[in-house]
Amino acid sequence: MDSERIHRASAKVALALSLIALLTVLTGFFQAPEPDEGTGAHIFQLAVAALLPTILLFLATTDWKQPWRSVRPLALPLAALVLAFGSLYYLEHHFYR
Repeated sequence: MDSERIHRASAKVALALSLIALLTVLTGFFQAPEPDEGTGAHIFQLAVAALLPTILLFLATTDWKQPWRSVRPLALPLAALVLAFGSLYYLEHHFYR
């Protein structure tokens, strides 16, 4: 497998993992608060933990001769991840109180 294919595949995996993290946080708005961490919290944690090696693989296979063109596929996953952490903060500090 050449580096371009790995680059595209890791971009798709990063997008999928960040969307999974966002969706698991958003499901918290439709469920009653649990006294203990639920399954959604564990899914969120695993998705975020799996993002680190995925993004490192993405950056390792990036064509640094054209950095903006190569890194552009990370824009949507990073936006979803920022929304996920922002929603998680709002959910824990304001929504459940």
